[in-house]
Amino acid sequence: MSFSTRIEIRVSDLDPQLHVTGAAYHQFADHARFACVQAAGVSVDELIASGLGPVNLETVLRFQRELRGGDTVDVSCAWQWGDGKTYRVEHVLTRADGVVAATVTNVSGLLDLAARRLVADPARQWAARANRPELLGLPGAAREAAVVGE
Repeated sequence: MSFSTRIEIRVSDLDPQLHVTGAAYHQFADHARFACVQAAGVSVDELIASGLGPVNLETVLRFQRELRGGDTVDVSCAWQWGDGKTYRVEHVLTRADGVVAATVTNVSGLLDLAARRLVADPARQWAARANRPELLGLPGAAREAAVVGE
């Protein structure tokens, strides 16, 4: 299941040519990821209080069509999990007219804040905290099977 949120382009998102700045694309992806985590029922405050924090390790931004002032953009989140310490979140930024403006791909992990190391199984940690793990690309029954702190 993919998650999407709509964002209205603000004046502060624009460069002097009235195009959306590169930094704003990154912020749109960050905003969508945070909204997705919240929609999945994960409390970031509780995650951090438990000693874990999400970290971005790599971000790739691919421009395809321009975004300008006055536009709205739908930003999707598709989570991709593997067996390692990292995971990917693919964002597609689509204008209201259906044209894809850009993609943003993040490689992320969950940092053990005390040890300053990535946790071995981030999917298990996210699933343990989510009421709707399917929004994070995780099986729906994962919450019951996951054990926080392992």
